[in-house]
Amino acid sequence: MSSSPYLVGLVGQGVGPSLTPALHMAEGRANGLDYVYRTIDLTTAGVAPERVGEVLRWARALGYNALNVTHPCKRLVIDHLDALDEDAAALGAVNTVVFEDDRTVGYNTDAPGFGTGFVEGLPGAATQNVTLVGAGGAGAAVGHALLDLGTEHLTVVDLDVDRATVLARELAGRHPSARVDASAFDKLSVLLPVSDGVVHCTPTGMADHPGMPFEANLLHRGLWVADVVYRPLNTALLTAAREVGCRTLDGGHMAVYQATTAFELITGITPDAARMSRHFRSLVG
Repeated sequence: MSSSPYLVGLVGQGVGPSLTPALHMAEGRANGLDYVYRTIDLTTAGVAPERVGEVLRWARALGYNALNVTHPCKRLVIDHLDALDEDAAALGAVNTVVFEDDRTVGYNTDAPGFGTGFVEGLPGAATQNVTLVGAGGAGAAVGHALLDLGTEHLTVVDLDVDRATVLARELAGRHPSARVDASAFDKLSVLLPVSDGVVHCTPTGMADHPGMPFEANLLHRGLWVADVVYRPLNTALLTAAREVGCRTLDGGHMAVYQATTAFELITGITPDAARMSRHFRSLVG
């Protein structure tokens, strides 16, 4: 084992069941590291999310090397950092905080995580015209990644059209050569027949939120379908998509690659992505 131990935490509400600690610690062991990863559940601790700045100070004082940050602190944490990487600044959200000697730096590994997972899981998929369902934090990261991958026309759909409009405007501002629109859910029947693919970025399909985000009859064989939900990996949406012959991408790809990127930021070691993927899928299964 390494003589320099790592202490890492996950900060957020309801993070107790997270698979991230097991995933990180197993990869740490495989690389000969003394790597401890603990959850810091704000709900259990009785700490309001708005006190995340205090949590950062406590973690640094207690010897933590880094923190992963999740709901509802990804935006709240920004005001308490010394620096942001390009993706975090563009998205206005941080999911990884690294404690350096003299500063605290925030990163966002969600966008590169989706991008890398997309290229791996849907090689050669057309991305000229894509529909994005869900304008929350995951949708923002995925939208950013899709435009980086070369999407020429991205349509953001959300039940809250105002939220979709805000995200579309933000994405268009960062990618001026692309066309980015906002639309309402009832327009999916018009959008999906002419889309190359659709990415689903809402909680629908999770174990606690079962069901389909939209009607299965909107799916067609010429459409690829990606889902960011990974518990379960085989969501109702992906199951229905496969039944009509769509190429599909499950949420495990994004989950693994945002973790591999975070692991490298924390340790400086490039992890074995295939090994982490196998471990992740065994945990989900």
